[in-house]
Amino acid sequence: MIITKTPFRMSFFGGGTDMEIFFREYGGAVLSSTFDKYCYVTVRHLPRFFDYSTELSYSKIERVTAIDDIQHPAIRNAMKMLDMHEIRLTYEADLPARSGLGTSSSFAVGMLNAFYALKGKYADKMKLADEAIYLERVLCNEAGGWQDQIAVAYGGFNRINFGPNGYEVLPVIISPERKKQLSRNLMMFFTGFTRFSSEIHKANKVSSNEKTAQLKEMLILVDEAEHVLTDKNIDLDDFGRLLNHTWKLKKQTGDKISTSSIDEFYDRGIKAGALGGKLLGAGGGGFLVFYVPQEKQDSVRWAMKDLMYIPFEFEDSGTRVVHYTPETYEPQIAQQ
Repeated sequence: MIITKTPFRMSFFGGGTDMEIFFREYGGAVLSSTFDKYCYVTVRHLPRFFDYSTELSYSKIERVTAIDDIQHPAIRNAMKMLDMHEIRLTYEADLPARSGLGTSSSFAVGMLNAFYALKGKYADKMKLADEAIYLERVLCNEAGGWQDQIAVAYGGFNRINFGPNGYEVLPVIISPERKKQLSRNLMMFFTGFTRFSSEIHKANKVSSNEKTAQLKEMLILVDEAEHVLTDKNIDLDDFGRLLNHTWKLKKQTGDKISTSSIDEFYDRGIKAGALGGKLLGAGGGGFLVFYVPQEKQDSVRWAMKDLMYIPFEFEDSGTRVVHYTPETYEPQIAQQ
């Protein structure tokens, strides 16, 4: 039996510039971090006592005898890609799916990590990120960028650069004290709305010159935000002000990014003392994160009393195998 633990991520700056259609031409970068909320994927070979050969438990329960009959596209394609057979897979998570935290990519990375471990093979972080991108964007044909798979595979607080030759992951050099202060100044709330990010990406597909110009400006803000974090002489509150700037730009890149309800909650947070914030993910719902000075946090929490407050801390590990019990498995002579 294998159990993997994969964090969720929050993206602060550069979201949208990780779309291949954009960064292949203009370059891209995101500033993001993983945090201490996780998805868990348990995988083992299914004993041959049943009239089905594969059992899957996520928001649904599937029991099938042929891989092609699996409804979940990521599981079906991943099993084909890595030649997996006769498995029982269970998915659990600390936070809900379709909520803007890269949950589908955390699952994809964690599942691939578990599949390799079940085969007795080691897959490094780059391999897991690359194959999760291929799984979601090519095999499953889901719209979206590359940042989620990379962020949750590697873990930590990183700048991820994108270009014609692929990507690179650069840890942000920030003092432990300043990083802790940043974490204390961030507040996250669940709006209660969930959606498929691929649908939002399709609705907001970058095509106009106006959107391209806004994405280019959002790309510049990655440099500015990283400078705020790494230069101890700069007021950390500038990070919050830049969040407000990038959120206003993000909203201009598509009609489905925000809603009137989200705008209302955001305005409440700003009026209560938040310096800035943004909706995490592709847009349309999920989690709002605010940058709030300590003395204003009680006021913001009261203003957000209709939403669930989610305390969190940054994490640095990325996906990992947390339980490994090797199994003896002999494939059947004829697989279905």
